[in-house]
Amino acid sequence: MILILAPDTERSSDEFRQLMAYLDKLPNIQARLHEEFGAQQSLTEIYLIGDTATLSIHEMEALPAVERAVKVSQEYRVLGRHRDDQRSTHFDYNGVRFGQDNLNVFAGLCAVSNPEHVEGMLRALQAQGQVCTRMGAYKPRTSPYAFQGHGKACLPYVFELAGKYGIKVIAMEVTHESHVEEIHSALEQTGNPTGVMLQIGLKRGFGITLEESLNAAEYLASEGNRRVVFGLRGMKTNMGDPHRNLVDFAHVPVVKRLTRMPVCIDPSHSVGTRDRGPDGILDVFQVTAQGVVAGANMILVDFHPEPGKALVDGPQALRLDELEYFLEDVRMARETYEARVKLASRHEISEVNE
Repeated sequence: MILILAPDTERSSDEFRQLMAYLDKLPNIQARLHEEFGAQQSLTEIYLIGDTATLSIHEMEALPAVERAVKVSQEYRVLGRHRDDQRSTHFDYNGVRFGQDNLNVFAGLCAVSNPEHVEGMLRALQAQGQVCTRMGAYKPRTSPYAFQGHGKACLPYVFELAGKYGIKVIAMEVTHESHVEEIHSALEQTGNPTGVMLQIGLKRGFGITLEESLNAAEYLASEGNRRVVFGLRGMKTNMGDPHRNLVDFAHVPVVKRLTRMPVCIDPSHSVGTRDRGPDGILDVFQVTAQGVVAGANMILVDFHPEPGKALVDGPQALRLDELEYFLEDVRMARETYEARVKLASRHEISEVNE
């Protein structure tokens, strides 16, 4: 069960202390606190873990400071969608909204190469009205001898250039807590000109189910950070031939149904080439459209000013002169998704009227 407290409830208040004193006396139940601090108000949720089957929703909602109680009906307590659950399916970060009802494009460098390439990429994004990008500073590779990224050495100029061109959020993969510390340090050093969305990689091979992947996200949320976007990057399987990975974007609506997380797709990582079909459309574009039409909320896609000089995954990178075309194709796919949502809504109404 989840207890949602009245906005701006303070721990020092009498109501909060009375509530916690009551919960502490419940047998075989532990209370775990989760707080979200927004620009205008704070929100506190209490997750009751243990023997909660006998607890009454009405009795819980009558407790001091409790605004609403939600019965946990899915395995994913923090991130899951539960019966009669009206909690938000979006969050805001550095002025950018990430939700199940919108779409953000993170086009950029799979691996940072030099300041000139970074600036060329960011300049192109600004010209197209984009405020997000991907920039790989740390590049975990299968081989220990492959290029591992410039790491903290490139962070200051990446962040400074992001601020110069109005980029609000940079997606950046990390594999160790030291990377997070280095990012924090570089942001402070440069005056916090941008924000960073941390990517945590999890390869989905033969033995990893969607449920296990969702529980990996739940681990993050259970430790206090529920601002999580679930990324689909293709599955490692021989059924993926001729692409790098088998596209698993049919999972987009499934993840949105089971959880409150926005869903990201990575067509570049999934396809891995610049091959195109007889209709002239690149496979990367085709796969992107599949994910967007299915309701994806974020696209992580490789671009590079000079793909031939890219330090990582150059063969799959799109060119800067293809950026406008790519964004227009995404817009068309998103409009198709929105039209399908309206169609489904009308169909539901007609069923009710019957």
